[in-house]
Amino acid sequence: MPNWTTVTEFLLLGFSDTRELQILHFVTFLAAYLAALVGNLLVITVVTMDHHLHSPMYYFLVNLSILDLGSISVIVPKSMTNSVLNSMTISYAGCVSQVFLLFLFCSADFSFLTIMAYDRYIAICKPLHYEIILNRRACVQMVASAWAAGVIYSALHTGNTFSLPFCHSNIINQFFCEVPQLLKLSCSNTYRRELAVLAFGVFLGLVCFVFIIVSYVQIFTAVWRIPSEQGKRQKAFSTCIPHLTVVSLFLCTSGIAYTKPISDSPSPLDLLAAVLYSVVPPLMNPVIYSMRNREIHAALRKLIHRLIHSRNNMSIFLS
Repeated sequence: MPNWTTVTEFLLLGFSDTRELQILHFVTFLAAYLAALVGNLLVITVVTMDHHLHSPMYYFLVNLSILDLGSISVIVPKSMTNSVLNSMTISYAGCVSQVFLLFLFCSADFSFLTIMAYDRYIAICKPLHYEIILNRRACVQMVASAWAAGVIYSALHTGNTFSLPFCHSNIINQFFCEVPQLLKLSCSNTYRRELAVLAFGVFLGLVCFVFIIVSYVQIFTAVWRIPSEQGKRQKAFSTCIPHLTVVSLFLCTSGIAYTKPISDSPSPLDLLAAVLYSVVPPLMNPVIYSMRNREIHAALRKLIHRLIHSRNNMSIFLS
């Protein structure tokens, strides 16, 4: 029998072992994390507190913001901590948690992006049936299904990955526990089982992407029939283009990371692809969805005005 060694921890090589670059990595990730935290919390707060935004589209957007907060919080704080402490270690349990939670949040994230494409399709192509099709019960069922699918798919990945024996090494050429990097460390031929699960995930992703593209083809066809002087065409594009941008960014970057050949040494391309699909989408999603959304702008201004008014009243009361 082969001499297998039980792995109790992994070493994350990260970006650099040079102290100055580690500090730069910490500052960059801290800025990105705080920006994602503030942006997504603002979206959640504004939508929750403004009853005018209590519609299916914003209900799905709140769930998307929660998932974005979760996905970036799974990997960025640990990476920043390792940079500050000049450490590379992550425990076996910590690695399992990262894989499970990251797959949970990312798979559910893409499910919500698909649901939001369906929401836009119904709103633009079948506006008279919108409240009937996307009633409260249907929205709750879709949200519950997205979260449940994320949990099941994540558990399948995590179970398949960590049922493998690791004997080649415990060094991960990445700044977090990434499944392709973990498969490279396996000394068992059963890694093909996990590759099959990954292939199934890619297939599901492509099916969802095709569904999104078909939905938007019908949406854009319907939008072009709207007279431009009514202003409805611009409003439709302002809600659809940001969503399509988010979908393309997420799918392209994650597809590159999980389908490209794995290098035996730390690769800048591997690190860049990982950053693009794990850090950039949670950072950019609030910006993309809020940048051209007049309703969120109006709700945010109303919230700020309310806070300023409350603060002035409190100052007058205390004085």
